[in-house]
Amino acid sequence: MLILAVDTTTPSGSVALLEDGILLGEADIESAATHSARLLRSIDFLLGAHGRDIAAVDAFAVAAGPGSFTGIRIGVGVVKSLAFASGKPVAPVSTLLALATKLAAGGAGLVCPLLDAKKEEIYAGLFEAREGGLVEIIPQGAYGPETFLARLPGRPVIAFAGSGVTAYRDMLLRHVGDRARFPARSAFIAAEVGRIGADIIRSGKGVEAASLEPLYFRRSQAEEKCRT
Repeated sequence: MLILAVDTTTPSGSVALLEDGILLGEADIESAATHSARLLRSIDFLLGAHGRDIAAVDAFAVAAGPGSFTGIRIGVGVVKSLAFASGKPVAPVSTLLALATKLAAGGAGLVCPLLDAKKEEIYAGLFEAREGGLVEIIPQGAYGPETFLARLPGRPVIAFAGSGVTAYRDMLLRHVGDRARFPARSAFIAAEVGRIGADIIRSGKGVEAASLEPLYFRRSQAEEKCRT
């Protein structure tokens, strides 16, 4: 199964091509340019580099959120269009789960992805790596940083990653202290999105293009203004 995976939920956008669980290639771009300006070119480059075209793709996977509202809309919109045109299924994947998967690959037992949600909030969740895969210990959601960090268990070591670490590192260390670990991991997660997406597709939980929706944990600024 050939899967094209897309992540545009953070500035660290990436696109990956995987076949039967093997990563064929990943285009990673950290740039001030918008995802709308570079996403389709990245897809074309990656497919062309492997002598494939979009018709060869069996399924799509997309990081559906949480993250930047604009970035999510771009990634979901492009993947929805490609899936609609091809009639292929889509696997919507949580950005936090993909980041946790990348953290757990280093052997950490407890992993905690943190994304800066702005407005003094974070998107976060706590996962434990077990034999059957990651288990959610603290549900994914939008939290006040103090509220979330106070919920972390007093167990030996937790691995953290994501933009929320940079934004709230001092607060994090006050709560977790020397139990905190910050593994060196790139912010690019399209490969993880693709692997998780492949499992979703194989389990029959993929969706049709028309049913693909972003994963938001709170209302966008535009939606909040409409309610006032």
